[in-house]
Amino acid sequence: MKTLAVAATIISSSIVPADAQIGQKGGGYRGPPTENHPKIDEKAYKAALDRIPEPSKKYDPWGVARPTESAKSTK
Repeated sequence: MKTLAVAATIISSSIVPADAQIGQKGGGYRGPPTENHPKIDEKAYKAALDRIPEPSKKYDPWGVARPTESAKSTK
């Protein structure tokens, strides 16, 4: 009886994953997903870029990692 229960468990566990795929209709590869993004208005984009003010000082990404020019000692 114990052997029968083990055999039934093994058979049913192998059938369940295959049964999950039967419900799919159409199947096959559908291709890349379609993207429904709004169209970009190039004129508005360029106008927005023109409205950004120019910085008065050039950005220095390493400015906080090294001392400033005034902190250097002179000989």
